[in-house]
Amino acid sequence: MNTLITIVGPTAIGKTALSIQLAKQYYCDILSCDSRQFYKEMTIGTAVPDKEELNAAKHHFIQNRSIFEDYSVGQFEKDAIEKLEELFTKSNTQIMVGGSGLYVDAVLKGLDYFPKVTPEIREHLSLELEKKGINFLQDKLQKLDPISYKTIAINNPHRLIRALEICIGTNTPYSSFINKNKAPRNFHSIKIGLNADREIIYDRINKRVDIMMEHGLLEEAKKLYPNKKLNALQTVGYRELFEYFDGNWTLDFAISEIKKNTRRFAKRQLTWFRKDKSIIWFGHKENTQNILQKLQEN
Repeated sequence: MNTLITIVGPTAIGKTALSIQLAKQYYCDILSCDSRQFYKEMTIGTAVPDKEELNAAKHHFIQNRSIFEDYSVGQFEKDAIEKLEELFTKSNTQIMVGGSGLYVDAVLKGLDYFPKVTPEIREHLSLELEKKGINFLQDKLQKLDPISYKTIAINNPHRLIRALEICIGTNTPYSSFINKNKAPRNFHSIKIGLNADREIIYDRINKRVDIMMEHGLLEEAKKLYPNKKLNALQTVGYRELFEYFDGNWTLDFAISEIKKNTRRFAKRQLTWFRKDKSIIWFGHKENTQNILQKLQEN
């Protein structure tokens, strides 16, 4: 039976180091599902594994795209499943690692698929958002799809508009398409998570940002600044420095905002993963042999 071991947890917790140790143990490759590490122009700010780490085990989906390419979670799901089919012919155990919960779920469970709707609907909804505000769209969703109104992040304009455009474009509630017709997976899934006390996570994040700055994050962001509006660059570590380049913030304040926003990101990651009761959690300093023993039991 093919088995995919997935390592999850908040940023800066030590997932990369553990994935390499497990890959050496199982003589297998590593799939990255960190949506920030796909792009070859972004190295320091996304904490891409260093050369020594990349040489220690074969990695996939690390800096394999350009910021100038559109790359969706749906395309990643397709690419990752194709790669796994290839890798399972060489070893029946593979490793996946990353902190992007949606991308993890796309590979392990499959995405929900929605009918295509005309782009004019989204344009009209965006105009309503601009002119009438988010409360108007929230009320509209409550009438069209009460279930989605209670379950999606209705304060997130992007998700709110996405749900509404499906409701309007298909004349069917957005919620009716959730968890339907997902493709079966030909592998057994084991999920392990790394965690630590909040103070430890926050301290590791703060130190990592300082190291990034020492290693040239400011210079990397400066090169990317002319393309700051690209979707790939709407991410923590770059957005804040773009504000500094725009003259809106001091450098010290920008760095403090990177740390703060990264801590918030880690909190959101944990909120997402804690909903998954199948994850086997370990402390960030857990002995690898103990983790291996637990994996053998599953």
